[in-house]
Amino acid sequence: MPDILCLGEPMLELNQQPPGPDGRVLYLEGQGGDTSNAAIAAARSGASTGYVTAIGQDRPGDAFMALWAREGVDTATVLRRAEAPTGMYIVTHDARGHDFTFYRSGSAASRYRPEDVPEDAIRAAKLLHLSGISQAISDSACDAGFHAIAVARAAGVRVSYDTNLRLRLWPAARAAAVIHAAIAQADIALPSLDDARALTGLESPEAIADFYLRLGCPLVVLKLGAAGVLLASPEGRLAIPGRQVAAVDATGAGDTFAGAFLARLAAGAEPAEAARYANAAAALSTTGYGAVAPIPRRAAVEAFLAGPG
Repeated sequence: MPDILCLGEPMLELNQQPPGPDGRVLYLEGQGGDTSNAAIAAARSGASTGYVTAIGQDRPGDAFMALWAREGVDTATVLRRAEAPTGMYIVTHDARGHDFTFYRSGSAASRYRPEDVPEDAIRAAKLLHLSGISQAISDSACDAGFHAIAVARAAGVRVSYDTNLRLRLWPAARAAAVIHAAIAQADIALPSLDDARALTGLESPEAIADFYLRLGCPLVVLKLGAAGVLLASPEGRLAIPGRQVAAVDATGAGDTFAGAFLARLAAGAEPAEAARYANAAAALSTTGYGAVAPIPRRAAVEAFLAGPG
């Protein structure tokens, strides 16, 4: 059984590329979805990883099954649905950064239910990872997320939760209520600074860390983007600065951080060591286009960590 189980929605990705000599804009086809990205990042860092989801009996679904097989992500807990498609999103880029357009209404993952949750597999894992998106895509998926958390907690399995706020999917008040209820039951909170500001109304990283610690989550890993990460627990704080790279696309960087962080925790690393490693992995993931292709493997991350700055 995998040590790390990630629950959520995988999606076909079409990522805008720089214009060619003739001015035409092409799109690179790939696979994305936040918790799928995290599962692959964990696997590339050496962890035993599995995915929990439902996908369509369609070409994008077949592509995901092939991807996970190549990456060593266990698919025993992946359901195939003939009556519902695999979701899709398009990434475009401009001076403000990257933007997403989603096509996920009625997707197989959005129809996921509490009774679909693989309880035995969760009980056998070391870590369960899910996100705000895992619960935002539908009411039944939201309930399934809470059920998975309850199964994990009852079995002593650690729960990791990434906020991954998408206000196109649900109203801000509901997003905050659900995400914070889930984090209150989690062992590891992985909010981004932008998400946390929107969810809490707070500005400073220190105040945000205090907020999530007060919810009862014992480890807060606040992702600060290029500025690095703030690691907070009741015992203290540690600021880890960002790593300098020639970034071209931040798609999936936070997911890479999550997967890399969990991989090191599963291997027995202390949170500070895991956060330094994940910080470097996330930086490297921004040096290429797409959610999956630029995710680094462990050897590349360790070489980067051994280099300057």
